[in-house]
Amino acid sequence: MKITVIGAGNIGTQFAVSFAAKGHDVTIYASKPERLSSVMSIVDENDNITATAEIVSVTNDMSEAVKDADYVFVTHPAFLLKSTANAMYNHIQKGTRIVVVPGTGGAEFFFKKLIDKGAELFGLQRVPAVARLREYGKSVCVTGARPELHLAGIPAEHLSDTANLLEDVFGVPCAELPNYLCVTLTPSNPILHTTRLRTEFADYKEGVFYPRNVLFYEEWAQESSELLFACDDELQQVCRALNKLNLKDVKSLKEHYESDTPEKLTRKIRSIKSLQGLGSPMIETEDGFIPDFSSRYFTADFPYGLAILVQIAEVAGVEVPYMAETLNWYEDVTGNVSDFRLSDFGINNAEDLYNFYCR
Repeated sequence: MKITVIGAGNIGTQFAVSFAAKGHDVTIYASKPERLSSVMSIVDENDNITATAEIVSVTNDMSEAVKDADYVFVTHPAFLLKSTANAMYNHIQKGTRIVVVPGTGGAEFFFKKLIDKGAELFGLQRVPAVARLREYGKSVCVTGARPELHLAGIPAEHLSDTANLLEDVFGVPCAELPNYLCVTLTPSNPILHTTRLRTEFADYKEGVFYPRNVLFYEEWAQESSELLFACDDELQQVCRALNKLNLKDVKSLKEHYESDTPEKLTRKIRSIKSLQGLGSPMIETEDGFIPDFSSRYFTADFPYGLAILVQIAEVAGVEVPYMAETLNWYEDVTGNVSDFRLSDFGINNAEDLYNFYCR
């Protein structure tokens, strides 16, 4: 097949190599194509090469990138999804299958115009593995592969075909989800990253400096787990309230991490090997470290993650004080307010939400 990968970062490089290694013709859309090699590799944690493949072409021309593509895999962060969808609009043909990885961040809203045009949208609940660039444009380290993937589609007519393709490329089962809201409500980065950041920088204000960069996962704090549990419980309440949709596949983090108490969750997150060594989003200054509010941990997961969950809870009629307070903390400390509004997509109540996802 002709496969286009939008983005040459961690996930984009992993997907490009994985598909090319399976014999597909892969084109990468990247802002700096001159920095990308025509041959790329996946390596393990010991830098042993596990896959090498040739990339057919690399371009920063969207028209050239998506022309005649069977599948377009979008790996841009959430804050770029709207602009990416707009850039693709005039060049996407009816029937083109677009897969957003991961499919959270409001993808179904930002790509709605392309769906209306005849494109098909798919989204993964979570990425297939932890991917970290070893050398930009050349190699990526992939660890912690998931035992199963979960995929939703709008419309769902070719969901099985897309799931089978992913199974073949990544070598793990890919389960089909009953609706795209199962992806949007996934208790992943929109509450995982945001609760950690809120508790880690709870005392931050201008003039506060930290003596070192704390490891984001290995030094995960107990208060982060407690807040995460509270937000996870609120999200499950939202799922129960939206009972006209099958949301059983929105699994609680208690189940996902096999941890029924905050204490167990803290130990679990600290022990995940593939996440070790990762620092917090911080900037070093002459006086110490401060939060890096330009990091996608902030710019994606709050305004295009948590903000969407809070708005869905509102139309569902569920109070979510812990999620709302966490979002308010971000807005207060940064001065940034999300410009995402469900009402812009005709969603003002639960019935509107059902109609949007029942397609």
